[in-house]
Amino acid sequence: MTNLIPSFGNIAFTMLFFVIALSIIVAIHEYGHYIVGRWSGIHAEVFSIGFGKVIWSRTDKHGTVWQIAALPFGGYVKFLGDANAASVGGDADPDLRAYIDKTATADGTKHNFNARNTMLGAPLWARSATVAAGPIFNFILSFLVFAAILLFQGQPSTPLTVSALPAFPDAIEQQLEEGDRILEVEGVALNYPDGFFAAVSDVPSKPSVEYTIERNGEQMTVLGPQPQPSFVQAITPRSAADDANLKIGDVIVSMNGTPVYQFNDMIEFVNETREQPILLVVWRDGETFESTLTPRLTAMPQEDGSMRDEPKLGIGTGGLFFEPATEAVGFGESLKLAIQQVWFIIKQSINGLKQMIIGNINTCNLSGPVGIAETSGSMASQGTLSFISFIAVLSTAVGLLNLFPIPILDGGHLVFHAYEAVTGKMPSDGALRILMAIGIALIGTLMLFAIGNDLLFCP
Repeated sequence: MTNLIPSFGNIAFTMLFFVIALSIIVAIHEYGHYIVGRWSGIHAEVFSIGFGKVIWSRTDKHGTVWQIAALPFGGYVKFLGDANAASVGGDADPDLRAYIDKTATADGTKHNFNARNTMLGAPLWARSATVAAGPIFNFILSFLVFAAILLFQGQPSTPLTVSALPAFPDAIEQQLEEGDRILEVEGVALNYPDGFFAAVSDVPSKPSVEYTIERNGEQMTVLGPQPQPSFVQAITPRSAADDANLKIGDVIVSMNGTPVYQFNDMIEFVNETREQPILLVVWRDGETFESTLTPRLTAMPQEDGSMRDEPKLGIGTGGLFFEPATEAVGFGESLKLAIQQVWFIIKQSINGLKQMIIGNINTCNLSGPVGIAETSGSMASQGTLSFISFIAVLSTAVGLLNLFPIPILDGGHLVFHAYEAVTGKMPSDGALRILMAIGIALIGTLMLFAIGNDLLFCP
């Protein structure tokens, strides 16, 4: 554990942002259950963020107790008649499957409820909609966050125009200026994003390259860094680069004594050395220092849809080394791209699990709560926008996980409802107890395995 997080300050920082991320996602998930349940006539007795001792509560005009509990690692909605927070079983006679006339008093107001207001007594459509609403609200949260980021950030204008330039080592000629409109690199049109990667793929590996630009209405040729230099634009959480405290804006000067100028130079070097330690010379704010990193196997999508473990340092590039001038993204376009992003996360998550099961990638790609907590702290340290984006990604993952057809999860409840729709009756109490025990065992085993990955097998 002392190697996992080096100081109490880091522990506090990590836990703070883990709790913030988890609380937001859980609150949205449970609010989906709550509000759709209320719309469909099912009364919620308790809406809780956290478990254990209640540290704050209030009762609203509908008779629902809203509370915050001492252990902020989850939450729940307890509907009228539920025997527990998982909405399994009820206070009513199980043979009757109804909860008969309950009267509640809150803030001096008398509320009358009947069997129709319980989860067990509500129509099948109402129960199914209430259960499905939690994961759906997680997807909606992700969709709204991605759309808002697109609207806020905009997209690079055409032609590419330099808005801000980072600093580079003196060995790299930097003649680009803010306001320059970039037309070509090494004589090849630099169309972003469609033609960008094709344009940069054949750029020779050298410290500086030629850019054809338009400046103050005149075309000229100037020198500048590689279009994709060995420049740290992103740090993958829990990677070798993250553990080595590399920072966004660092420039990798050499690897094992070999100069690197392009991001592709770094990729080729790592692919050759595989999981052997690499000595990096890093330039930061006018000074250089050395850092030894060992690449880690990371699941990477392949062209055929499969995944393969490849050695990675955890250093990312966003495609442009400078901050481009942007133009507004249309509202419709932002919604379309946000939907595509949510769907991409769902597909990649399912594919990742499949690839682990068939053995194409190792199980270290599965993180538990410790890993998620570390990722929360790492993304928060990279900036507000990175942390908000992480919440959106995690929200989609939580929504997807809850739809798995495992008893005790929302997906398991929906399977029970499908059985009821086909047979006309709910599973027996005995069957429910057995299935729920199996579900708890499965989730518990998966949790222990993931925690083992976090702490022992894949630190």
